[in-house]
Amino acid sequence: MIEILKWYAAVSGTIAAFMVSLDSGRRVTGWGMALFVTSSIAWIGGAFLSKDEPLGAQNMVLLGINTFGVYRYLIRKRG
Repeated sequence: MIEILKWYAAVSGTIAAFMVSLDSGRRVTGWGMALFVTSSIAWIGGAFLSKDEPLGAQNMVLLGINTFGVYRYLIRKRG
């Protein structure tokens, strides 16, 4: 289970970073941020299961940042 979580986190984080880097508009960036949210959750789970507190702590902060990104790009109205 730990390996599956970590591999999902690594692959989804890489795809999310690529989506954000494309600068293809708010929608693509927002969905990249949403994918980052799932990546952070997977990293937190993997860190918890493998007792890797620094990795878990980092991804708790990143989860907050990524959630704000989802709000900013997918939920909040521009203007």
